[in-house]
Amino acid sequence: MKRGFSAVIAAGTAALLLCGCSAKDASAQFIAMDTNISLRLSGTKATAAVTAAEKEIRELETLLSRTLPDSEVSRLNDADGTPQRLSYRVHALLETAQSYTISTGGAFDVTIAPVVSAWGFTESEFRVPSQDELDRLLSYVGPEHIDLSDADIDHVSLAPHTQIDLGGIAKGYATDLMHAICEEDNIPSGTVALGGNIYVRGTKEGGALWQVGVQDPAGSGLAGIIGLSDAYAVTSGGYQRYFEQDGVIYHHIIDPATGYPADSDLTSVTVIAPALITDGINAHPGNGTMCDALSTALFVMGEEEALEFRRSSGLDFDLVLITADGRVVITDGIAEHFTKQEGSGYQYETVS
Repeated sequence: MKRGFSAVIAAGTAALLLCGCSAKDASAQFIAMDTNISLRLSGTKATAAVTAAEKEIRELETLLSRTLPDSEVSRLNDADGTPQRLSYRVHALLETAQSYTISTGGAFDVTIAPVVSAWGFTESEFRVPSQDELDRLLSYVGPEHIDLSDADIDHVSLAPHTQIDLGGIAKGYATDLMHAICEEDNIPSGTVALGGNIYVRGTKEGGALWQVGVQDPAGSGLAGIIGLSDAYAVTSGGYQRYFEQDGVIYHHIIDPATGYPADSDLTSVTVIAPALITDGINAHPGNGTMCDALSTALFVMGEEEALEFRRSSGLDFDLVLITADGRVVITDGIAEHFTKQEGSGYQYETVS
């Protein structure tokens, strides 16, 4: 359901990847999980860490891809209600997805998959589905259609006709695993970019924060730059993937309540959270996964509800919201390290 953070990759991450290089740096660039991936790590074990990171990302793709017929997600979707044994990672990620569906009041929901396909965003064959078709598909959407209560904890079943797509949090989970690899290999510094999902490790050489750009949804430039260390940043916006039919623009972020592209007063949502200590490479989904899920959910909610969710949820994250009426709203936890983009035309404000 996401997504690019393309200006960050081009104007932010690419720039920071060119800074502070040394003989102990290792890097890789490749395509996986339906996005461009860039890794650059430093330290005595940097080469081993980059190799392990690419292996983990490719393995996740084989487990989680909805379009690969042999993946665990595809097997679950094709099981027609028969319980399926899932690997630890897929089961843990599905449990986590369910928790965010509940906490966001359904604004994030992995069972929206058939509705997204009906709009053509899965296959890039765009169309506007009829209301009757959407009503039928929405009857299969909701956390009640996923059964995680089997006596065998590794088994999961879906109600007939229900399908899931973990693409909305898969790259976030991948960044959690990248953080775990960096922890295990004592990597002091580095950057990871998986499309719209950014993870930065430590600081640049000399101690400066990594500079991560937030794309201007209305153009090719930036709306601002965030200085980060040991953190995740994930951006979602309707500008990232859309089509036009009969003069109407339809974007890819679907509201599970209506089956239509979310009618949001936001054009972009960036969620930032600290990278915390993990329990190793088999770590339960963490803040990278959280940022991925919330970037979608908060876009669906809109500005007022998104800010209220941050205040009341008990979760530790900050936001950069770009609104349809031309404002950039920065929460107070990140404001000190946010740099406005001069000449952007936006009004900037900080909120608690």
